Amino acid sequence: MRNDNRRPSRRLTEDDAKIIKKRLYAGDMQSRIAADFDVNIGRISEINTGKKFAHVQ
Repeated sequence: MRNDNRRPSRRLTEDDAKIIKKRLYAGDMQSRIAADFDVNIGRISEINTGKKFAHVQ
């Protein structure tokens, strides 16, 4: 059975990526950051590994 009530994850911006990178550097858990930004933990992991927003400092 399909759940059509799901809403898509929020799309992260470069400004979001800057904040996320700062929080990762400070030691915040990826799961907590993902919850705060209402995204899947995979999006945070992609930023952490440089697969997304590698150009953002």
